[in-house]
Amino acid sequence: MKTWQVVLFDFDGILVDTEWAIYLAWKKCFSAEDRDLPLSMYTRCIGSDFETWSPKSYLEELTGKEFDWQTMDQERQQEIVHELSDEGLMEGVVECLELLREKGVAVGVVSSSSHQWVDGWLEQLGIRDAFAHVTCRGDAPRIKPAPDLWLEAARRFGVAPQQCLAIEDSHNGMISAQAAGMDVWVVPNRVTSCLDFTGAQAQHSSLRAVAESLRGLVGGA
Repeated sequence: MKTWQVVLFDFDGILVDTEWAIYLAWKKCFSAEDRDLPLSMYTRCIGSDFETWSPKSYLEELTGKEFDWQTMDQERQQEIVHELSDEGLMEGVVECLELLREKGVAVGVVSSSSHQWVDGWLEQLGIRDAFAHVTCRGDAPRIKPAPDLWLEAARRFGVAPQQCLAIEDSHNGMISAQAAGMDVWVVPNRVTSCLDFTGAQAQHSSLRAVAESLRGLVGGA
């Protein structure tokens, strides 16, 4: 039976439901120009950055206009932070972390977002100390869908990538962890549920379900 020494969690959409607010903020930008931003299009950039696919370029193509993105980015970020002001942890996060702590399994975070964003949330929600390492944008040459962040995380834990389980909600996250040589369990959310996760080692409805599945697979089972 396969076991893992380290479990690595994505952040956005896995530990905190940030992605819906971010999507709605982008959708509002498009609506202001009488354009639509379907989830099937927007999810191309989930788990990565605008090098993969850019809503900015897409809106410019649709409208034939140029935009003051610096100002719009600041306004959109303020809207997102306000919308998420009372946001808590995703269902099952506490159960997963408690189980892995009891089993003596190391845990970390691997995110394409910035340390300011991720560490700020982890501190705010009181779970930063649960993670031995937090690996984010800037800690490796490339972010997801490249495997670099996952490989850096494995290096920090001193284990082979094959000894890590990645918990992801995005297609970019899934393929990047698999490219690093890791097993991947996916937990789709309301933004990413439309994606095709064929190839993942498992798919779960929540982190509570992940905790139940992990119970017999880690910590010297």
